[in-house]
Amino acid sequence: MSDTAANQVLHQQIIARGGIADRTLQISGISWFLVAALGQWVFVYYLLAHYPPIFAKKGMPGLADTSMPGGYVPGDLAGNLAITAHVLIAIIIIGGGPLQLIPAIRNRFRAFHRWMGRTYVTFSVLTSTAGLYLVWTRGVPGGMVGHLAISLDAVLIYLFAGIAVYFAVTRQIDRHRRWAMRLFMVVSAVWFFRIGIMFWFMTTGGVGIDPETFEGPALKVLYFGQMFIPLAILQLYFNAQDSDRAALKIMAAITVFAATTVTAVGTFAATMGMWLPRL
Repeated sequence: MSDTAANQVLHQQIIARGGIADRTLQISGISWFLVAALGQWVFVYYLLAHYPPIFAKKGMPGLADTSMPGGYVPGDLAGNLAITAHVLIAIIIIGGGPLQLIPAIRNRFRAFHRWMGRTYVTFSVLTSTAGLYLVWTRGVPGGMVGHLAISLDAVLIYLFAGIAVYFAVTRQIDRHRRWAMRLFMVVSAVWFFRIGIMFWFMTTGGVGIDPETFEGPALKVLYFGQMFIPLAILQLYFNAQDSDRAALKIMAAITVFAATTVTAVGTFAATMGMWLPRL
């Protein structure tokens, strides 16, 4: 075989490996999204089945009968309104968020995508503001670490929402899409926290978390991990998409498949151990 023929064969093999790596990376991303979307809609089902009937029957005082810490405080109208808005808005943004990331919906129903996007950004900012108010007026399990982590998540939501809107308005669609995905990750932190902690209890029995005080090193990691682990994996996925290196694409795909497994197990644990028993 001549050097030219050998080079052509080698080039074809490289292209083939790159194609397999690209497909594997794409499949990993789709797999994670499907599991995450299903998990978020299960959470939305729980919120819909649990809270609106309570509000319809007892109004805001009904929050006192829920598992939410400090759900209702007599005389604190601002705080009670904030926590009610926080719950009801969560139903909209967590239920509608995955729809924004489905290409078929985004491409075929552009008007819906635009209006849902505006609603998602607006309500994400509103519920983050309500969450900030509640954290610093009523507290949160986990002490100061919880205060700081949730506050940081709110700041990231404000920042990512602004950047995503800017790139949408200036028609830089690829950049808009990526920042919208980052926004989706930080908005979903409340859900990541729940499935993360249930995954931890299911797989380790809750090592590093004091069940009495709800504090400990594992909880501190989880408070910040609910934002930064999904963002880091998403960035790895973006880097692999942009790279020509098949090895990086495969490494990213393996990481995303691992995240898919954790997401599925955490969702199952949260559904069976946290959400369904309260309905």
